[in-house]
Amino acid sequence: MGKSRRLLVSLWFFSLVLIVPAAAHSKRAFQYEDVVRKAEALAKKPFQQPSKLPGFLMKMDYDQWKDIRFKPKDALWLKNRLPFHVQFFFPGWVFNHLVKINVVRYGAVVPVKYSPDLFDYGMNKFNYNELKGLGFAGFRLHYRINTPHYYSEFAVFLGASYFRAVGKDEVYGLSARGLAIDTALPSGEEFPYFKEYWLVRPGPRATTITLYALLDSQSLTGAYKFVIRPGKATVMHVAATLFLRKQVQKLGMAPLTGMFFYGENTNIRPVDNFQPQVHDCDGLQIVTGTGEWIWRPLINPKRLLVTSFAMTNPKGFGLFQRDTNFNDYQDLHHNYQKRPSTWVIPGKGWGTGRVELVEIPTSSPNNDNIVSYWVPSVEPKPGKPFSFSYELKWGPPDIAAPPGGRVVATWTSPTKNPEVKLYLIDFAGGELRRLPADAKLQADISVSGGEVIEHKIERNPYIDGWRLAFKVRREQGSLEKVKAGAAKPLEMRAFLRQKNSVLTETWSYVDPF
Repeated sequence: MGKSRRLLVSLWFFSLVLIVPAAAHSKRAFQYEDVVRKAEALAKKPFQQPSKLPGFLMKMDYDQWKDIRFKPKDALWLKNRLPFHVQFFFPGWVFNHLVKINVVRYGAVVPVKYSPDLFDYGMNKFNYNELKGLGFAGFRLHYRINTPHYYSEFAVFLGASYFRAVGKDEVYGLSARGLAIDTALPSGEEFPYFKEYWLVRPGPRATTITLYALLDSQSLTGAYKFVIRPGKATVMHVAATLFLRKQVQKLGMAPLTGMFFYGENTNIRPVDNFQPQVHDCDGLQIVTGTGEWIWRPLINPKRLLVTSFAMTNPKGFGLFQRDTNFNDYQDLHHNYQKRPSTWVIPGKGWGTGRVELVEIPTSSPNNDNIVSYWVPSVEPKPGKPFSFSYELKWGPPDIAAPPGGRVVATWTSPTKNPEVKLYLIDFAGGELRRLPADAKLQADISVSGGEVIEHKIERNPYIDGWRLAFKVRREQGSLEKVKAGAAKPLEMRAFLRQKNSVLTETWSYVDPF
């Protein structure tokens, strides 16, 4: 779970890779079903750990690895003038296993040939002979997403089963994974990895690119299909079929990973720092099967915190960066205000289960400490294929905006009474902006682990919205439990309405004290 934020940063430096000529075209075009058969056959064999890299590559640090750059002139499909280009990553540092990469051209599979000459090694001093016979760690995709004349990077597949993408004019932030296995369990998390890829050669006017991937781990195998369309929001259509070698305790579908160090709801910054906020996501957004919109602001807890939202056939969930105001970050280098939000739209038949949110304590923004995924109530069984599909959207927060008012900020404050805490929630958007200042609004507030002792709703003209403020008294003896590390978190929900008309999404918050 302590994957470094540096795993996928600084990706601007890497872009026709030489390929091995095909001996003959396949009689039948290679397609996703072929990957499914490979995954099924692989699951019948014992898991084999991937081969280790030579020692000198394992000992590299981040700066050494970052200095190794793919030569853009050798980007795949560059000389063919196709709308998509592909560049490749050199192995080393934490990227400690090789992946096999193929091209599907006219239905035939052609392996991409690795050569040390494809890379510029910067200040690194390597023995050229030691670089022969290696391979690639992953790849990145380029398209004219920002301007008509430049092929910008918009997606990358690198490290275990991690991948991520951006929309137009965005920078990398959140990551996704093929699968999460036994996350936040005492037994420890298992990290499956994509061991082989197939890139389908696009047509000269293509606006989407298709790729397949073969997943492997101790517990299972899987076949994945990605159809990716870059744009203002980059959209990925994902299909997967899993084959279990053995039963897993917890399967996390469509997992997302991000970083939350501190935000406006943090009263005392964990470090002395000029940045008012540091995060690439500030909340978990959910739409339940019944159509309720839920917003859970993120926290950086003192202890591991796992919460879940049970439901049937969810309509969507994702980690969002709602705060896109530079003034709230003041960081010219990391550009947190340009980080994408990521929205999962489940396919048919996800059934019953739960959206789970894992928040891990961190003392540094270099660590991803936020994970969210779907856990099905009925776990897949060994010997039976388990198939599912979903759509991933990467882009600005409006890729999935609630129809009513939404939470734009969460503030907290202690009071003179250590048993009482003040919470302020700013709502804006929807019908809220059209209500007169003297409108009569009601608040529905529920608290587990405490009681509301007073609340107030008032117009907030600075956001063209409304502010709900309320105080909560914790249960008697809770402070002693906090000191002993045995206190349960304070769980709260609130939304605004006018008579029987709900005006906002539901604010859902956990305060572990």
